[in-house]
Amino acid sequence: MLHAIKPEEHGPLGEAMAKAVQACVHCGFCLAACPTYREFGQEMDSPRGRIVLMKQVLEGALPATAAQTHIDRCLGCLACEPACPSGVPYRDLISPFRAEMEAEKKFVRTPGEKVRRWLAGKTIPFPGRFRAALAGAKVGRALRPLVPSALRPMLELAPKDVPARVALPPLTEARGERRARVALLAGCAQQVLDPDINVATIDVLARNGVEVVVPQAQGCCGGLAWHTGDLAAARGFARRNLDAFPEDVDAILTNAAGCGSAMHEYHLILRGTADEARAEAFRRRVIDVSVFLAQLGLRETPRGSGAKQVVAYHDACHLANAQGVRAEPRGVAAGDSGGGVAGVERRAPLLRERGHV
Repeated sequence: MLHAIKPEEHGPLGEAMAKAVQACVHCGFCLAACPTYREFGQEMDSPRGRIVLMKQVLEGALPATAAQTHIDRCLGCLACEPACPSGVPYRDLISPFRAEMEAEKKFVRTPGEKVRRWLAGKTIPFPGRFRAALAGAKVGRALRPLVPSALRPMLELAPKDVPARVALPPLTEARGERRARVALLAGCAQQVLDPDINVATIDVLARNGVEVVVPQAQGCCGGLAWHTGDLAAARGFARRNLDAFPEDVDAILTNAAGCGSAMHEYHLILRGTADEARAEAFRRRVIDVSVFLAQLGLRETPRGSGAKQVVAYHDACHLANAQGVRAEPRGVAAGDSGGGVAGVERRAPLLRERGHV
């Protein structure tokens, strides 16, 4: 798509945004894949429409407020990317654009919206605060008529009960012969809402001969801040993890689709900073646990895999669309040893380089 964007006027992320706009040929293949277009049926609520809106704002031809509603509605699910025949890197446009609009205060927020976004940003990425906030939500529900209307959706979304806190060991040794050593991102919200996911992940890895390190200095992946336009906070989280994760591991594993996707974008989050090269090297070490196990090969197959079983699997948006991981979770669940899982050869060659496969 032809444009008149001047990348140098939009900071270190300007070039990435301009290239994403230029790649779009306005074909419309993305419309059917977009959940908000299917819901609202408006061109401006499709990826193609949003690209045009963002293009016009970046060119200075349209006020940001005219595009704000439609940009805010974007879920960032990236279903448009695999549907796009031109390979438009929509992620290189939507998050940087939001970051620029928020940094320059070009988007107008009501006081209620500001409070809601502030509360989310100051609680969800921090497990201790998030757990306390959910406990406070119980009080809020009891006093619901007194709670400002802008905050009531948060009360409705908050679960009534959360599992007990689980402290993950800093090191879990491999069972039997050690085949690999990895570091695991524990996440933030997941630690509070469903800590069993991390416990099960560590157990499966250990059973398959993998030593698991859980860096105690790690923090949130930064995805929440990045996807809501808080670039400063996203950079802070990214830098913390760059420092926290050790070098002497074969891979950095994630078991949450959004977290893995955010960490794969650290090179973009830290573009134009002294940490850009370090972020590029870091993101290449990040891999989803299902891909890691598919590459390594299962030593111990899932329980009951010899008997006929029927399971339902839902593709996480950021795993399937952002990371391109679809076959590996299914293959691992079926007890595939790694050789027959489609797509493994083209993904994360780190294990192969270090002699594990």
